[in-house]
Amino acid sequence: MVILSVDPGYDRLGLAVLERQPDGREKLLYSDCFSPPAKKSDSFEKKCLLVGREIERLIGKFSPDLLAIEKLFFNKNQKTAFQVAEVRGVVIYEAMKASVRVVQYSPLQIKVAVTGYGRSDKGQIEVMVKKLVKMTKPDGLKDDEYDAVAVGLTAFAHLKNFKNQPV
Repeated sequence: MVILSVDPGYDRLGLAVLERQPDGREKLLYSDCFSPPAKKSDSFEKKCLLVGREIERLIGKFSPDLLAIEKLFFNKNQKTAFQVAEVRGVVIYEAMKASVRVVQYSPLQIKVAVTGYGRSDKGQIEVMVKKLVKMTKPDGLKDDEYDAVAVGLTAFAHLKNFKNQPV
């Protein structure tokens, strides 16, 4: 099974593609911290277009069985939260357009699935991701990439019988 996982953000997205290996471990096939290569004069709508194209490209390249995405965490800045919600909408749209099943997890669910503790910090998540996943990047990952991998691990933890579930 291949999962495309996304840690959504306003200026950048953490992206990861994970595959479950025959030995039961997950292997990282791809990861990136995607920042739309836009000019300062480009609109937010243009950034959304570039995000959509990147998700479409990854779906075409890896043919994931599932897209896992983090649910929106409302912070103090409502403008940023709304824009993250719009980016999430673009990502979900691209997955649904390609008939890829979408699952969503809260930050709490992700922390519990990866570390066993709902108040773990980014450092604890990074340590566990390194222990749980066969890495392909020798130089390590950026924070958003680790978060995307954690989203994918959460999906694997919750979907043990995925093949028997309808899309």
